[in-house]
Amino acid sequence: MERTGTILRGREFEPVEGRVVIGDDGRIEAIEETAVESDDIILPAFVNAHTHIGDSIAKEAGGGLSLEELVAPPDGLKHRLLRDASRDELVTAMEQSLRFMQQAGTAACLDFREGDVAGVRMLEDAVDGLEIDALSFARGSVDAMRAGDGYGASGANDDSFDRERAATREAGKPFGIHAGEVDETDIDPALDLEPDFLVHMVNPEPDHLERVAEQDVPIVVCPRSNLVTDVGLSPYEDLHERTTLALGTDNVMLNSPSMFREMEFLAKLSDLSAADILRMATINGAEIADLEYGLLEPGREARLLVLDGDSDNLVGARDPVRAVVRRAGVDDVQEVIYG
Repeated sequence: MERTGTILRGREFEPVEGRVVIGDDGRIEAIEETAVESDDIILPAFVNAHTHIGDSIAKEAGGGLSLEELVAPPDGLKHRLLRDASRDELVTAMEQSLRFMQQAGTAACLDFREGDVAGVRMLEDAVDGLEIDALSFARGSVDAMRAGDGYGASGANDDSFDRERAATREAGKPFGIHAGEVDETDIDPALDLEPDFLVHMVNPEPDHLERVAEQDVPIVVCPRSNLVTDVGLSPYEDLHERTTLALGTDNVMLNSPSMFREMEFLAKLSDLSAADILRMATINGAEIADLEYGLLEPGREARLLVLDGDSDNLVGARDPVRAVVRRAGVDDVQEVIYG
């Protein structure tokens, strides 16, 4: 199999006119620079590094409510709605969100999965038959982590999570935790756990920034969600100077799980470069979960997104990386290749 067009190659997304050759094993065999007739733009498929797709049953519920009123257990609005829904309703809603993400060029999502082992099983049922990888960062018990792909802790002010952290190390699975979303009080105890990654970090103090740099902890930022819940926006440039950033869309209750929307939003409210943001949406999230894609290079698993560079929206774009990050959308997706 081969695809031709402008290929955004490697970590720097160097635009190469040519072809991508994909072997029978689903890996990239070669990237060949040559003159081609295609105007397509070929890039790595996205990795959405933080989702809560269980909330798909409650899209756009709770307008005007605070973050605590929306999502705080056990009586936040989302938890009441989840309790009132049947298992079939929850699985169907998650499947619909996963199908949308797949159509919108997402190869994988890292889902903070509520509901213990039963929640992991629901996500497995929802993704069955789809090509997107839905990874369960389970919560509720060590057994849930063992059934899933890692552990996703709510926040260090909710519990100590020492037992869960020790269990993830023993199992060789990643441990992520929310930190600094509402205020700074849970950041130091979260860092004390030596997590594999943090989520949000809206409110770090200078000493927290230095700890992040010293510990080299990746951070997943979710700008649209943070704006909607009125907790503020992360200091993206300060965090970027100190560690690896990845990008997530957070609660489907609040936001469409579109990485195009998330990239454009971040690009237009920060000073991060388009290449930095595209890395956040692809390889950086893939590396958090130890996935073998997110980058177009020979030997990598071929998870490719092909955009129609001749669409009314993209035709005439002078800079393909900026065009992908700031302008492209789901309507420009021509094909998503899953190896």
